[in-house]
Amino acid sequence: MKIRLERDVMADAVSWVARTLPNRPAVPILAGLMVRAEGDTVTMSGSDNETTGHITLTAQVDEPGQALVSGKLLADIAKSLPDKPVEITADASRMELVCGSARFTLQGLPVEEYPALPEMPGTTGTVAADVFAKAVAQVVVAAGRDELLPVFTGVRVEIDGDTLSLLATDRYRMALKEITWQPAATDLEATALVPAKVLNETARSMTAGDSVTVNLSSGATGDGLVGFEGHGTAGSRRMTTRLLDGEFPKVRHLMDIKATRSVRVRTDELMAAVRRVSLVAERNTSLRMEINEDDIALSAATGDQAQASEAIQALVTDHVDGDPSILAAGFNPHYLTDALGALDTPFVDFSFTAPGKPCLVMGLDSLEGEPEVDYRHVIMLMRLPN
Repeated sequence: MKIRLERDVMADAVSWVARTLPNRPAVPILAGLMVRAEGDTVTMSGSDNETTGHITLTAQVDEPGQALVSGKLLADIAKSLPDKPVEITADASRMELVCGSARFTLQGLPVEEYPALPEMPGTTGTVAADVFAKAVAQVVVAAGRDELLPVFTGVRVEIDGDTLSLLATDRYRMALKEITWQPAATDLEATALVPAKVLNETARSMTAGDSVTVNLSSGATGDGLVGFEGHGTAGSRRMTTRLLDGEFPKVRHLMDIKATRSVRVRTDELMAAVRRVSLVAERNTSLRMEINEDDIALSAATGDQAQASEAIQALVTDHVDGDPSILAAGFNPHYLTDALGALDTPFVDFSFTAPGKPCLVMGLDSLEGEPEVDYRHVIMLMRLPN
């Protein structure tokens, strides 16, 4: 094999594929990154047996062929090369990279021992790349990170015709985003539980093109695959990953909160205040939001060592007659910051029902407008000390 690539193009491609490689491979051969050249394209691929990355680039191919080398080492070398074209030659035993006066030689791994990578499932539909990336980013903040509870580390993808829904929860908060997409069939209905970490990295890395193709296998949940494909100036990228097994909890009904009291404030003002006040919040204690007639007062403390408070003008509305049932609410400050950061609207609406009950957070374009229901974020309130 003998090929020639631009340094930045090569470094970006190798780095992207290397993310799929395991840090401690159970099978040593999985530490390898496969490079194949034919025609006028070079394909690089890698896998950890669960997730597979595959990128195709246009390149000068003088001699076709393939080679398998240590992916992590190749990635480190690629990003350290000078800003000059890279010439790569390889045979079954070694790979040589020449970039300007820099020269590296890597030992080859046995290509014949590399496992066959999964095929991309059939196309399920397409979605605008920027819309998809934004939607995923808004939802993954609510996904769990405890690998001992894998079902909570996933994002439930629900397909109902031209509506694509993304839902995540870690049991203490939930996020739901609904977007319009182009399904392969108008009557299509399907669900899949996709690892949140993989989905987030994939969505962020496929924004160079106009659209992302979603490819969902028709197999059982635990054995199925989901694939994503995007095209851009940096080549064609394909990612496949195994779906998570297990039943996702039924939490959609928690999104249909009927508020007894609502609070509306400027998103940026509240975000800044939460960050300031939470600086003194003791670990595992709540940020207190006291609701008054025309403002909210935030407060937190670390015992007698430090206290902080700040008031923000707000529009407070009671939706039932009589005394309001909720005068103050306790938030996990990190969860509240994540929820506010996921919004892309100038105002935010909090829907409260009763002390200790879930709170619904939605965005607003104007203080008097209707909430944007395509993105809903629910936070379980913390118990406040008496």
